[in-house]
Amino acid sequence: MSDWLFDLGNSRFKFAPLQGVRAGDVQAWPHGAETMPAEQLQALPSGDVAYVASVAAPTLTRSMLAILQGRFREVRVARTQARCAGVQVAYADPDKFGVDRFLALLAAAERGEAVVVAGVGTALTIDLLDADGLHHGGRIAASPTTMREALHARAVQLPPTGGDYSEFANDTADALASGCDGAAVALIERSRAQAARLLGHLPALLVHGGGAPALMPLLEDAHYQPALVLDGLARWAVHQPAGTR
Repeated sequence: MSDWLFDLGNSRFKFAPLQGVRAGDVQAWPHGAETMPAEQLQALPSGDVAYVASVAAPTLTRSMLAILQGRFREVRVARTQARCAGVQVAYADPDKFGVDRFLALLAAAERGEAVVVAGVGTALTIDLLDADGLHHGGRIAASPTTMREALHARAVQLPPTGGDYSEFANDTADALASGCDGAAVALIERSRAQAARLLGHLPALLVHGGGAPALMPLLEDAHYQPALVLDGLARWAVHQPAGTR
């Protein structure tokens, strides 16, 4: 029997075997707002314990938990904790701090250095963690994908996808890509610069999420860690009290 990690996000579903304190090979599927294809669901693994993190809609979360409960002996859902694995969350009410952000910090803390963690999914999230595991808070904004979709919804002549980044674009698609990607990059860079002022040194930058690859060429010395949330879920799993694991 084996233990598996499941990350149900707003637009993607990822899973991987639990290997020690990290995620193994990751599989990622896109999913719709409410359902996932039946043939893919039949291909899900089964085993002993399923560790689950979800920020998806409640209906989709309940549906996925029901499926996993039929394939695993036990299903354990991760919740944000004020303190865990050496990390102390800045929010006065930890329940209001997204579990995906919390798990990303758990994984980032393993580096033992100050880090800015940027997640690029449906939202753009940015968090600062110092070398002692203290979370200094963060930001939430629209990701480039969400910006494009919102602009298209208000002005249908603006394409929701396409275009290439340019500092000064000379057509609409490129200008949209440049503006939306550039806005995300600027917010990440400002956050990192302000973190350096706060800490007295420039923290490392970790980037994850489905929209991260498009930003990586624009972010100097950033580290792309696509499995950051699943790695954090693995750390959460092994740091639970023995009686609850």
